[in-house]
Amino acid sequence: MFQRMFGGGGGNKPPVSASSANKTVEAIQKLGETEELLLKRQKLLEKKIAQETERAKEFTRAGNKRAALQCLKKRKLYETQMEGVENNIMRVNEQQMMLENQRTTVETVSALSNAAKASKQTMHEMKVDDVDEVLQNINEQNDAMEQINAAMGQPIGPSADIDEDDLEAEFNEMQASQLDEELLEPAAVPHTRIKQPDQPVAASASGMPSVPAGRVKVPPKLTPEEEELEALQAEMAL
Repeated sequence: MFQRMFGGGGGNKPPVSASSANKTVEAIQKLGETEELLLKRQKLLEKKIAQETERAKEFTRAGNKRAALQCLKKRKLYETQMEGVENNIMRVNEQQMMLENQRTTVETVSALSNAAKASKQTMHEMKVDDVDEVLQNINEQNDAMEQINAAMGQPIGPSADIDEDDLEAEFNEMQASQLDEELLEPAAVPHTRIKQPDQPVAASASGMPSVPAGRVKVPPKLTPEEEELEALQAEMAL
């Protein structure tokens, strides 16, 4: 799979040549410059959209409906251009991420290739007989240490004559005696106070809102430009 992606072959050839790596870096830089150009265009369109909105407000204050609608149409055109610029910025970002991901993958494959070569060289120098000899020495040392620990754990002197069964029987007798003493002690009588119930809180009644009577008039349907103009007038009234 990686041979199809990066064109690598057998032997000790690198996954990607230096020329291909340089072209990838140049492509990423070119995409970055294109993104900066698109961002400048985006800021310019945002400025023009804001200007047309302010002009539409001024004509609305002056009562010039035709001029206000014309400004709103121009704003629509700028907004359409803005959508195209934003889509182009998204495509440029996608290409940048794809190339950067490919570059990271190539560097990862190169590092893995070097690690595989080092591991192969190490395994070639390491002999199985040497490993077996080292493990055998370790096991012999562990066995000797276990024998030493067992010898050191044996009781010596007066403690060797103590019977563990007698100690266990004495401990059980002490436990039984302590349990009998606890059962013979009188139980303590708890003292509790009865909590008085809280006073009930009177519920307050609320009135229901009245339903307006009569028929509702349906306003006439407006054009999109007239709807935007009304919304602009409502915004100015706030």
